[in-house]
Amino acid sequence: MGELPFDVLVVGGGPGGSVAATVLARAGARVALLDKATFPRDKACGDLVGPRGVQMLADLDISLPAGPVVGNMRVLGPGCRRVRLPSSEGITYPGHGRVIPRAQLDALLHDEAQRCGATSFTGRAEEPLFDNGALIGFRTSAGDVLRARTVIGADGATSRVAAVSGLVDPDRVLWGFAVRTYLPQSVDLPTIVMWDLDRWRSLPGYGWIFPGEIGTANVGLGVGTLSKRTGAAVAPKLLPDFMKHLRSAGMIDNRCHSDAGRILGGWLKMGMVGTTPAVGNVLLVGDAAGLVNPLQGEGIAQAMTSGRAAAEAVIRSPGQAANAYTDVLAGDHLPYQRVTAALQSVLLERPMLVAALGRLLTAPGFGRAMSGGWAVFWNELLDGAPPGRARRVASVATAIGDLATRHTDTARWFDRAYYRRGREPETPYLGPDLEAAWAGIDRSVRRGVRG
Repeated sequence: MGELPFDVLVVGGGPGGSVAATVLARAGARVALLDKATFPRDKACGDLVGPRGVQMLADLDISLPAGPVVGNMRVLGPGCRRVRLPSSEGITYPGHGRVIPRAQLDALLHDEAQRCGATSFTGRAEEPLFDNGALIGFRTSAGDVLRARTVIGADGATSRVAAVSGLVDPDRVLWGFAVRTYLPQSVDLPTIVMWDLDRWRSLPGYGWIFPGEIGTANVGLGVGTLSKRTGAAVAPKLLPDFMKHLRSAGMIDNRCHSDAGRILGGWLKMGMVGTTPAVGNVLLVGDAAGLVNPLQGEGIAQAMTSGRAAAEAVIRSPGQAANAYTDVLAGDHLPYQRVTAALQSVLLERPMLVAALGRLLTAPGFGRAMSGGWAVFWNELLDGAPPGRARRVASVATAIGDLATRHTDTARWFDRAYYRRGREPETPYLGPDLEAAWAGIDRSVRRGVRG
């Protein structure tokens, strides 16, 4: 391939791309960091950095600006029933997240990458450049020609890097579209909203109202569209009615209207399904790899941790970075994403089932009893959760979800994509006090599947 101007080209300067560029530049790599926008710039997002993201930034010695610290969450279910999900200190992460507007967070991380030595470019990745079939860079809309030995795609759900590298199976991807606005409204707890459009017909997605900067709230809707990118108009149309629902539930003041702030929208790619995260010298991180949480839409922490993992794979395993990185993603995310992607695929086409599930999870007594484990499972915090009831409940939920979805098309895609090297999917270990019960459930369900 000969000598190239850069060791790594990172396409996309959001949290995942900037963290990858920072880690690489600190290690002495020649890094080009390309983004279509100048910073600061805004993004449609809930602005909530979860516990894993907070811990990772601390590990990298990146200080965050002042902003609300959030711990417990709330779920607002059908009939306006509420369940509080407690936040607990983990073994490998803190018991809280942070609220930071994306305009601030992305600019801070982008600046850190440049301070560490990454060279920033502005423009769209337009014409792909290949050498013997390998992607080695892009000619940009600004006329720059950027070539590198490794290309990291951190360019979002509609990743150009993923598309030109043939890493996306469009018939399998789980798409969603989200809209967000800011309101002049104080919020005590971040809240996920399970909303019935009509009685017993739930929204195929989720709503939220999170704390924003002092005196503001971040309000939004995310709508799942499965493999079809035809639902971009649904969420904006539903936003005014969602505001009415929040007002009727006492979550926002009557003076707050849907036109109170600028509305931004964007695509989400969830659950890892349908996307090959790395091949050869090309690695995908964050939304480009489909790492958004299928159940509650979190993506910032996953973007940053995957950006760091991709950079470390390039540094530690030159020539084998794709395999090393894929193994890290499989270990960190696969047990959870495999189950929740399959669940989403099943639930989105069954609004009555979603409505019933929402009522069950927020039912008095049941919701409170399950809240600790629900918080761990819902927020993908099982790995690193402290011993106790919440961890056991989350383990059981993961295992039952694995069994319930094991024979779906989505689960079979994961088996082909991630276990092609002879590994078998692992049922999460529940502890000796639950293994016998789980074995009985497993046998009963298997008999039902066969018969």
